[in-house]
Amino acid sequence: MQYVAVDPEVPAEIAELFRRNASLLSRIRAGWAPEPEAAPSRLPVRALQVVGAVTALLLVGVGVTADGGGHTGVFVAALLVFVVFIGHLTAQEPLDAGDPEQDLYRNARWYADRYLLPEDFDAPAEELRERTRRAVEYVLRSQVNAAGMLDDARNSVMLPAQEWEIARLLAKLSALRREHHDLAVDGDSPEVAAALEPLERALAASEAAVVARVEALERYAAHVAEAERAFLAHQRIELLRSRLPKYEELLAETGADALAVPEIDHLARDAGQLEQALRASIRSAHEAFRYLDGPPTEGDK
Repeated sequence: MQYVAVDPEVPAEIAELFRRNASLLSRIRAGWAPEPEAAPSRLPVRALQVVGAVTALLLVGVGVTADGGGHTGVFVAALLVFVVFIGHLTAQEPLDAGDPEQDLYRNARWYADRYLLPEDFDAPAEELRERTRRAVEYVLRSQVNAAGMLDDARNSVMLPAQEWEIARLLAKLSALRREHHDLAVDGDSPEVAAALEPLERALAASEAAVVARVEALERYAAHVAEAERAFLAHQRIELLRSRLPKYEELLAETGADALAVPEIDHLARDAGQLEQALRASIRSAHEAFRYLDGPPTEGDK
């Protein structure tokens, strides 16, 4: 499935709609528009049916009134038939849901500058965007993040914002690179070539700055991966340690408690060492996370 980068400020249900419809979004951007919505053809029929039922009910009511109330039972029966009839019409002809293409078109126009499509990225930019997506996705889906061992609240806000900002910069960089390439094709004179050189340096410096941001995210994801491995190993060791009494009981019952193998005793020590390793890896992840915020300000020192 083609990937659509969406500003995290866009409502979640609309962002998901965009991600599911990359091809149609490309067509909308190119000028395509869905056919105007037609008025439901069954509405007049339903209106006539309701009017007819109301008219019949009124006629029955008038007849009852003229008879001095002698046929109240008939009126009540007619009223019940009317209610059942209207309910039947409602069940048979529910209100039509909105046209999905119209819904996508309206939101695509409203949030025109809040999403980016695959064609917005050239090949180098797409590679960096994909690296960013993988790093952010790994952190947000990690068990240590779900367990609250990282700054999960800040992760859920800052990492999608970082991903969007990197995607936005990469799209802008891709567009400028395309323009630069078109200018360079016609720039075979020494004067034009000399004028293009500072622009090329600006593009290279901008790309290097974006690459540094991507690498910072990847370092953070790598620290989280270390914490994840330590966390999973710690969970397993704790599970084994919780079962130690059963083994000790068995050894005592069989008279082999004096011959207990050292590996069983090592479980407790291994659990403690893994817990220390886990805490160290979490601290490293926090340090890498703070690096994403940029250099400390004077107030932070």
